Amino acid sequence: MGRAADQLDFVQAELPDHAIFWAKDQAFPLILPQEGASAQGVLLRGLSSEDVARLNFYEGGFSYDLRVMTVMADGHEAFAEVYFANDGVWAHGDLWSLDAWRGQWGQITMGAAQDVMSRYGSSSAAEVAQLFPFLRARAWAQELAATPAPQELRNKMTSEDVKITGDRPGFNGFFRVKAFTARHKRFDGSTSAELPRETFMSFDVALVLPYDPVTDQVLLVEQLRLGAFNRGDPAPWVLEPIAGLVDAGELPTAAAHRETAEEAGLALDRLIDMPAVYASPGYSTEFFHCFLGLCSLSGRGQQQGGLAEENEDIRSHVISFDHAMALVDSGEVNVAPLAMMLLWLARQRPKLRVPS
Repeated sequence: MGRAADQLDFVQAELPDHAIFWAKDQAFPLILPQEGASAQGVLLRGLSSEDVARLNFYEGGFSYDLRVMTVMADGHEAFAEVYFANDGVWAHGDLWSLDAWRGQWGQITMGAAQDVMSRYGSSSAAEVAQLFPFLRARAWAQELAATPAPQELRNKMTSEDVKITGDRPGFNGFFRVKAFTARHKRFDGSTSAELPRETFMSFDVALVLPYDPVTDQVLLVEQLRLGAFNRGDPAPWVLEPIAGLVDAGELPTAAAHRETAEEAGLALDRLIDMPAVYASPGYSTEFFHCFLGLCSLSGRGQQQGGLAEENEDIRSHVISFDHAMALVDSGEVNVAPLAMMLLWLARQRPKLRVPS
């Protein structure tokens, strides 16, 4: 709406002979007719045409439209426009629970809503609908970031010691570049000058290095990476660990298992935590949740993988650990996360090996 809730005129209201359900397998509700039931909500009053346009932009991303209905508010009937899902778009699940939604999806939805509304006037509701799962994933990354790494060696300053002093035009597409000015507390206690900066607003990613402790083999994946291509690298197909976005509300461990199945058709026996690290914290929010995936790789060779609907073209290689380390030494492994994960495994491998 572009302003705080205490600046809006709204009252509790109910819609008779209707009930609120979860949209099946989704993170939002829908209203459906149900005789004798009563759908609880709020009635917003005194809205301008701009207010309604903003609401329609947000709700249109879920394929919701307004219908004129009679609601009960303050003990009286009132005509109101109510958002209903378009026919045939969403199936319904169980009865809706606001408390359950608030606990699991409230903060994620609020973060994603800010991202959605930053596109008001520059994108269509249909375009936002395609991006919404990724906007929620970016909001979820903000929640995952709430627990910091230890500060044993580092100073005890926090994000409260950084002040955003202004916003500048950036970029808002599938990825987002946030442009701003900021000041921060310095090590000597003084305050920095105002700094113009940009941040690449990315996602949290789960990375997996599958390892067979019996055969002492690892599985690496190979695919085209357009970052390498656009840098001018004549060999832009690179070796990497298995990797994929952590979806909104998904634990990084669950994402690790899911991505391993999708990219390599492989079931893992157990995950072991590796370091969780920023990719390039000077300018990007991208964060890697890294895991060693214990599994059996016996009899597996080179295979194709990836999801067709995501246009993935992935080849997996099962090679000995020594071969993988030779690739690190030669420079053929030129992706930092894979090199880091192999070097971590080199340190832990003596404890993990199982006699064949």
